Amino acid sequence: MSEFHHISVLLNECIDGLNIKPDGIYVDGTLGGAGHSSQIAARLTTGRLIGIDRDPVALAAAGERLKPYADRVTLVHSNFCEMASVLESLQIPGVDGILLDLGVSSPQLDEVTRGFSYMADAPLDMRMNGLDALSADTVVNTWSQEELRRILYAYGEERYAPQIAAALCRKREQSPIKTTLELVDIIRGAMPPAALREKQHPAKRSFQAIRIAVNDELGSVEKAMEAAIPLLNPGGRLAVITFHSLEDRIVKLAMADAAKGCTCPPRLPVCVCGNKPKVKQITRKPLTASDEELEMNPRSRSAKLRVCEKI
Repeated sequence: MSEFHHISVLLNECIDGLNIKPDGIYVDGTLGGAGHSSQIAARLTTGRLIGIDRDPVALAAAGERLKPYADRVTLVHSNFCEMASVLESLQIPGVDGILLDLGVSSPQLDEVTRGFSYMADAPLDMRMNGLDALSADTVVNTWSQEELRRILYAYGEERYAPQIAAALCRKREQSPIKTTLELVDIIRGAMPPAALREKQHPAKRSFQAIRIAVNDELGSVEKAMEAAIPLLNPGGRLAVITFHSLEDRIVKLAMADAAKGCTCPPRLPVCVCGNKPKVKQITRKPLTASDEELEMNPRSRSAKLRVCEKI
């Protein structure tokens, strides 16, 4: 098994936000290297932690790290958006806290053969779960030019999406695009000189977009936010870390909608829908990494933590 070491982002803020009870039941839907989960499990006595991850490599590594707490931990290979069915299979009707640390983890980025990085050559893969059928190879080599343009713009916020999509289609007509660095060269060649002089790597936005498409990341976040709040016991908390604006917007709107309750049009003088707030927002504004954390882990720069509590 390859080494899976991940520096947990906003660790103390997450643990504080979850307000852990020693006898509570908690879900870590994105187990990763179990950095957050090991701290949750250490605070439990008669409680239970359900750790979920779609990446078998991460799950195996987490199992090793959580061995000291094996009596209170259950590990499940699944997607976090399926947490309702996971809990149903375990006959758990409600939980006291849910943690979701979204996005790709450091070991996935650093494991060259998985194809997440634009800094090293590897096959076009980008699957968080290697058992999934859809890979970056399929997206890059078979999706239509219009669909490529759409995901590059929508998921990567890439302003040169039309040019990059066209260049990908021209290249694959000659021969299939096979590796990450070949993909980087095509992206770079489709961009104007001014864009190449920007501080950010020219392929960063495109790689993000393709990765999101391969793993249906935004769809998973939407499903997870719909499922999470009903699973919480009264007083239970949902803590979500996001790493880019697309994820954060979904989480922000879902929490705000659940906190609002009423869905009546603003023009109505009184509420007639009868919907009550389901949660109260613990973080009015998202928490971000401290200067000390940024110095230790630069990848925490874009992280935002939002927390709400079931009423």
